[in-house]
Amino acid sequence: MSFANRLTTFFVLMVLVPIVGIGVLGFRLIDATSLGRAGARADGLITAASGVYAADERLARGAAEAVAEAVARLPADRVQARIAAAARAAGLVRIEVIRDGRRIATYGSASAVAPGVVALRVGRVNTTVTASLITARQYVQAVTGPLSAAVLSRGPTVLASSLRGHLPAGAAPTQVTVAGTRYATARDSRLAGFDGAPITLVVLSNLRASTASNTGSDVLAVAFLGGLALLAFGFAGLASRGLNEMVKRFLAAATRLAARDFSVRVPVEGQDEFAHLATAFNTMSDQLEEYIARLDAERVRLREAIRRTGETFESSRDRQQLEALTLETAITGLEAEFGRLTRREDELSPLRVRQVSGDLTPAGPLIMEAERIALNEASFGEASGDDLYVIAARMGTTPQRALAYGTLVIGRRGRPFSAEDMTLFRSLAGQAWRALDNVRLHDEAERKAVTDLLTGLANHGEFQAVLHRELEGARRYHYPVGLILLDLDDFKAVNDTHGHLQGDAVLRAVAHVLAETSREGDTAARYGGEELALILPHTDLDGAFTIAERIRASVAELRITRVDGDGPDLRVTASVGVSASITGPKDELIAEADSALYAAKRTGKNRTVRSAGLPAAS
Repeated sequence: MSFANRLTTFFVLMVLVPIVGIGVLGFRLIDATSLGRAGARADGLITAASGVYAADERLARGAAEAVAEAVARLPADRVQARIAAAARAAGLVRIEVIRDGRRIATYGSASAVAPGVVALRVGRVNTTVTASLITARQYVQAVTGPLSAAVLSRGPTVLASSLRGHLPAGAAPTQVTVAGTRYATARDSRLAGFDGAPITLVVLSNLRASTASNTGSDVLAVAFLGGLALLAFGFAGLASRGLNEMVKRFLAAATRLAARDFSVRVPVEGQDEFAHLATAFNTMSDQLEEYIARLDAERVRLREAIRRTGETFESSRDRQQLEALTLETAITGLEAEFGRLTRREDELSPLRVRQVSGDLTPAGPLIMEAERIALNEASFGEASGDDLYVIAARMGTTPQRALAYGTLVIGRRGRPFSAEDMTLFRSLAGQAWRALDNVRLHDEAERKAVTDLLTGLANHGEFQAVLHRELEGARRYHYPVGLILLDLDDFKAVNDTHGHLQGDAVLRAVAHVLAETSREGDTAARYGGEELALILPHTDLDGAFTIAERIRASVAELRITRVDGDGPDLRVTASVGVSASITGPKDELIAEADSALYAAKRTGKNRTVRSAGLPAAS
């Protein structure tokens, strides 16, 4: 074999093969970079589009609440006209009303999406109002960009699409070709439509957006590799002297690059083809490093978005929704596989599991250990074993007894949580606790607003509101409402003789009798001063009289301890007036019971009188 042939063979074996390998690796990395960019862009678009859908649902829910209040008490034959007017006034594209499981009115476009649902119960009637502010086509147009498309479908039916062609049927691929255009796709099948039907959103990112910037590099790389091969044949003698060392350099650089060490550089020596190849290799390394940096930045932005999501907890008043959102955010943001949230109902109750996600069985002992550390030794606990990693955070403390308000626990398999993960997890748990504590304070404030602080019964304003609601239901559904008014006999003498603290103790004791004697659905209230009241839905005059007599007898049997401890227990009696009505009005029902009460006072006290004025036996 001639020297030229040997040199050609040597070149083919020692130069062309590594160059071809490096070229293939480079193009695959560039192609993977393009696909990765398109996939990341599609993921970002689906997240934003799903957020737009959720925002439209919240806006529609607000509109549905206003309509629900307006139509809940309307007769069925007036609802259609009312919702049509409400839809035109509020700019709704669709609205429907369901009463006791039957659709009684609907208005607007059948292509409406992002429905907001509100359920309202008035008396025994359940009314559900569903509203939408946007059609499927409007939504798709809103989430479609210059180099993206969106398809919204319900089952096999396409509701709206911005594609110039049809999306392939079957499984959900990560890449599709439609009308000659390649797309990266992302899919969200958790969207809800009207009647609870699931809606699937597919977002497509045009690969041209990611590959256009690489076209010049592809051409340049092909040119360099081809030119290098041709020149190598002509200068085989010159190339053979430094060939071995140069190949070693490239192999070392490629190995470190495969290990994600982007700091490696191939030395650029002279102006020959190897120098150009080294430059191209270094440029490719820089591009990959930049891409990885962008991915890391996206991760940082995702975590910042999770922090902002946690901050929005504080504006919500739905405790169960807050708990579910807390656990879902923690699992999604920290790439966990399972988790649970526990909380106390009040300071005297134990911690109970409120939300669960994933299969907790394999990690049961680790969850218990992490929670024990978070509750007893620190505000944060972690445990691991059998390739499982679990972290737990304590969520605040109860106001009086300083016990843990609750715990948040998540876990995953195969990868421990980093210090950054733990910091984010603590922050999310703290934000969740503050949001849940705000709900507790809000509920407590609402309870105090309708409660008499001395007796614990409903206050006068709540009494008036409940009686009005019950009489409205009575007029509509023709059931009786009974009313009992109770006034303590000679209560002024108790205050004058024993002091107002003793009078307060007497009122509390009698209020306790009233609350214990009342049935579920009855409303006991402090009407004013020493006068108490009991509203009795679905109770006629005879039934109300029987209950009133039982209350009067129980009050007469009371033995009330002296607050000063000096002297025998006090005994009190009460006069009771009873009335009942189906048609109302409220003021007349109260006046009848009040007249009966004063009749009981005039005829000897410690007795019950019906609204007709007939005294009962005392």
